[in-house]
Amino acid sequence: MTTEKSLGEQNYNQFADRYAEMAETKPHNADYNFPAVISLLDNMAGAAVLDAGCGPGFFTQWLLEQGAQVTAFDVTPRMVEITQEKVGNRATVLRHDLHEPLDFAADESFDWVICPLVLDYIEDWSPVLAEFARVLKRKGILVFSIGHPFGDYLWLKYRRNHEVSYFDREEMATPWKGFGEPWPVIRFFRRPLNQILNPVIEAGLVLDYILEPLPTQSYKDKDPEGYEKLHQEPGFICIRAVKP
Repeated sequence: MTTEKSLGEQNYNQFADRYAEMAETKPHNADYNFPAVISLLDNMAGAAVLDAGCGPGFFTQWLLEQGAQVTAFDVTPRMVEITQEKVGNRATVLRHDLHEPLDFAADESFDWVICPLVLDYIEDWSPVLAEFARVLKRKGILVFSIGHPFGDYLWLKYRRNHEVSYFDREEMATPWKGFGEPWPVIRFFRRPLNQILNPVIEAGLVLDYILEPLPTQSYKDKDPEGYEKLHQEPGFICIRAVKP
């Protein structure tokens, strides 16, 4: 089994440049996850924001355009380089592994932490969420998105014909065919809903909003079949939680 510590890096080392070039306009990213996450954000002007697992800097760039003060990091070296090239000195961009403490950040130093489509690559969320809670200011907000647990279950059981239990947490692997060849094999952890929500609560955060997003009209323009599918089965789930 792939070691937990290197999972995200091993995934994106395979195709970092292709991902950076294509994901900004691919419907699952640009017309589904991105608008869902930013719909949970407000009052960004002047806010201190941690972009945890920034990838090629799509959210970092948007946050800067809203007037936020951004610290961004990723575990994949090439993603860090791409983000740094994109934003220059307008943000602090670091290489960091979420399995390690956020030792670059003081207690209660951020108004927001965002973590879009990153926690799927982490098996044990407890230390990660504890660190997010530590660096958030009082009334600070965490927003993250991940694969929807029921959507993942349906995909594995009925499309991949895997004998799986919805209630298991397990490492899975699948080729991503939408980013050119060679197809990267992406490893991730699927888990039931209780293993998504309870670690947030156990970290001392208060659940504020749960979003099961629908794709935008622009998604339909690019991929009508995928649009209809996401109106029947969930793809992602987004969570917003507040530090009391």
